[in-house]
Amino acid sequence: MPPRPRPPRRTPRSVVYRRRLVALGVLIAGFAIAWAIVSSFGGSGKGKQATTAPLAPRPFKVVFPEGFTRAQMAQRASAVAQIAKRERGRAPALAGRSYLAVTRLPRREPGFGRKRYPLEGFLFPATYDFTIHSTAAQLVAQQLDAFRRNWAKVNLRYATRKNLTPYDVLTIASMIERETAAPEERQLVAAVIYNRLHLNMPLGIDATLRYGLHIPPTESIHQSQLDSTSPFNTGKRPGLPPTPIANPGLASIQAAAHPAHVDYLYYVRKPDKKHHFFTASVTAFDRYKAEHGYR
Repeated sequence: MPPRPRPPRRTPRSVVYRRRLVALGVLIAGFAIAWAIVSSFGGSGKGKQATTAPLAPRPFKVVFPEGFTRAQMAQRASAVAQIAKRERGRAPALAGRSYLAVTRLPRREPGFGRKRYPLEGFLFPATYDFTIHSTAAQLVAQQLDAFRRNWAKVNLRYATRKNLTPYDVLTIASMIERETAAPEERQLVAAVIYNRLHLNMPLGIDATLRYGLHIPPTESIHQSQLDSTSPFNTGKRPGLPPTPIANPGLASIQAAAHPAHVDYLYYVRKPDKKHHFFTASVTAFDRYKAEHGYR
């Protein structure tokens, strides 16, 4: 008898399922490739380059060092605006002239009462970003916001007990900023100012006279300027100058609120041009000046 034909083998369901999944995957991949080809050529059939959205231009930075005056900040704003113009090929909205205009009028500041004060002292020194579209008003708003955040960190209780107002503290901080190059001397200079104010002695700080009479730091102060009746001549007039003479950083503001507890009344710059000799004795002060060739 011829052999019986075997019945056909049935494929297991799991194998059939896997095969269908593979076929479906191949079909989907094919559709994806076709869609990519159509998208790259567009509806007209002509090839087009794939495009991406342009990146936003990197912002510029303007650096205001501690102790800069409002005028110096305007000069710095003008300088970085020129750099921005060269790099971008167009003039930015920021300009030194507009910076001066925006900062010219006195304003009320939180924590300083109802009186309006000039913005000298309130323009917090730091590094700020600006773009080609940033205005002077926006930059000044950033500075004032930074000032308020930093001022909120200062405890004024000691200064208040010494009958000093917040604006007095800010004015003292500006003098500390202009008078000190060594950070460890900030509280010592603050102590001299507090002690002299307590004794109703003229402060005798050259930096205030330079500010009031626009004397460059590289130029000697002449006798006629020392005899000036300027309200910023603290060698002749007792008390603080009428306004801050610069824009201080937080370290100088903290020193102005928390002077060292020493009896110093005098200081003079040492030959290294960075540190000072401090003393409570006028005799020691005059002797040190004579020994080092000061007038």
